[in-house]
Amino acid sequence: MRIAHAIRDRLTAALTPARLDVIDESARHAGHAGARPGGESHFRVTIVADAFRGRSRIDRQRMVFAALGDLMRHDIHALAITALTPAEEEAREQAPARQPPAPRR
Repeated sequence: MRIAHAIRDRLTAALTPARLDVIDESARHAGHAGARPGGESHFRVTIVADAFRGRSRIDRQRMVFAALGDLMRHDIHALAITALTPAEEEAREQAPARQPPAPRR
C-alpha cells in the first residue's frame, strides 16, 4: 500500500479534498502491460475538492497529475480519475437513479 498511501498524501496536501477515495485495481489487470506482481500499478481515484470549482475536466486531471508528480512517471501505470466539486457531488447524490434500458423486442 506504499503507493496508495503516497497518492493519498500528495492529493491531500495539494488539493485539500473534502472526500478522497483511492482504490487499487491492479488485481483486475494482472498479466496486462504495466502490471507488477505485487500490484500497486493501476488505481481509481475519486476526489471532491473546492479547488476544482470553475475548472474544466482536463484542468482537473492536470491538477491531479501535477500533485502526483514523479509517481505518474515511475510508479503508477494507469489512473482513472473522477474529480468533482462538492456541489457536483451533492447533485450526483440527489439525482434519481438511472434505470437500465428496456430490452429490445
